[in-house]
Amino acid sequence: MMDEPRRRDLPERMLRLLGLLQTRRTWTGTELAQRLQVTERTVRRDIDRLRALDYAVTGTTGTSGGYRLAAGSSMPPLLLEDDEVVAVAVGLAIASQGSVSGIEDASLTALAKLEQIFPARLRPQLTAISRATSAAPGDYAAHVDPATLAVLAACCHEHESVRFDYRDRTGRRSTRGAEPHSLVILRGLWYLVAYDHDREDWRIFRIDRINTPLRAHRPAERRDLPTTDAVSFVRRSLAAASYRYTARLTVDLSAADVRAGILAPIPGEIDDLGPGRCRIRLTAESPELVTQYIVLVATIGAEFIVDAPPDIMDRLHRLGTRLGRTRSHDRATLSAR
Repeated sequence: MMDEPRRRDLPERMLRLLGLLQTRRTWTGTELAQRLQVTERTVRRDIDRLRALDYAVTGTTGTSGGYRLAAGSSMPPLLLEDDEVVAVAVGLAIASQGSVSGIEDASLTALAKLEQIFPARLRPQLTAISRATSAAPGDYAAHVDPATLAVLAACCHEHESVRFDYRDRTGRRSTRGAEPHSLVILRGLWYLVAYDHDREDWRIFRIDRINTPLRAHRPAERRDLPTTDAVSFVRRSLAAASYRYTARLTVDLSAADVRAGILAPIPGEIDDLGPGRCRIRLTAESPELVTQYIVLVATIGAEFIVDAPPDIMDRLHRLGTRLGRTRSHDRATLSAR
């Protein structure tokens, strides 16, 4: 007969066993016994108990044999570490914003279930991430530290100030104090939208450049964004920024027609100059990027004039020469046929 302490340990050990089977394709009985600090005979009994609960645990023999959790008729409980919970919540928050078409509602309901069943220490993080995150449709997220993301999301949700170390695009480091408002995913990058105490104005921060965020644990002043939503503010901030290389295009189309005709977003301001004309300002850290954006504008088919540094103009001339050779080759090929 099983003694009382071991009887109390059984449910916990069974969950740990199930969790181990979920983390790797195959475990040997010896490995499981060592992890659970029991005998291999106890492991075999626990495997039988899982099978009795309709979990499909298969066993193989031989030198590479062991136990494997296969697909069964029921979904086993998932045992996640704290950082895994945050990772799942981030993915669901992104999907709920429409970054993956057709699963927005399912993502929201799944996120709501997570908030209900996970330990109390994790619920604030889950709630903060789900409510603070906005994504432009179709964007994906770059790699960021989940712990940093969780702290910033909590500050957004609780309206708390935060201090953090920040590295700007030139590599210069500083310590910033801010009141977080929202997290935004745009063009594959995470951004924090916040009111900067030192600049006394709204700013955006690349989250992959933020280190060691520290919560103030006291309420911050509630402020209204200067735009209708956080995604619009990030777009506007990126368009107004100045980088190392800048080109200006005068296009024979209205700003509205240019925005409607461009196949993808461009990082620049578009201003009307009058009926049927506009000016586009394109800026980036490399001449290659600016050239790519100019080519994107050229796909509209409208006439335009480019005012840009020599590095960019040289690349455009070389590109035009290559395209001319391509057209000549295509005509020669068609004539031969």
